[in-house]
Amino acid sequence: MADQKIEEAVSRALEDAPPRNFRETVDLAINLRDIDLNDPSNRVDESVVLPEGTGQETSIVVFAEGETAVRAEDVADDVLDSDDLADLGDDDDDAKDLAGDTDFFLAEEALMQDIGRYLGTVLGPRGKMPDPISPDDDVVEQVGRLKNSVQLRSGDRRTFHTRVGAENMSAEDIADNIDVITRRLHADLEKGPLNVDSMYVKTTMGPAVEVV
Repeated sequence: MADQKIEEAVSRALEDAPPRNFRETVDLAINLRDIDLNDPSNRVDESVVLPEGTGQETSIVVFAEGETAVRAEDVADDVLDSDDLADLGDDDDDAKDLAGDTDFFLAEEALMQDIGRYLGTVLGPRGKMPDPISPDDDVVEQVGRLKNSVQLRSGDRRTFHTRVGAENMSAEDIADNIDVITRRLHADLEKGPLNVDSMYVKTTMGPAVEVV
């Protein structure tokens, strides 16, 4: 159960958002303080599973072959094999388009070395290197987890954003998602909540409402 103040802030953000002819996402802006983000070890880089889901379609591509590829075809947006990987390595524009259109990547461990060779310079800086799939992993379960996940990634900037829901979700559900993100953030930061200066929630085009 999220803090009542968080739910009230989300309610205000939803109520104050002007009507649009598309479904807006709900985003959380996080502002950090008293932390040296020039040191990569201090940067936030986490995948967080939202308990109430993202409220939006999440695009997932799997690099796999054989049985894993067959199982992934039913749940992933696309499944690519080693030949596709080599083709992407020869076409930088296609590789960049794929990286831009895809939220998360998964890859069989056997393909990770080739992914680093062919796509490392494209996926690495975007924080989108694939999560590896071991032979014992259930790819269907892995894709299902990522469908409800968002990325917390600060890079070297003290202000960064992440998706926490969609405008058609209830304020309570969005607040629960924010609560999980806040807890993970506090656990990651050296000084916990003392490293968080402020947080704001807003719809895509709506005004920002302070949460913390």
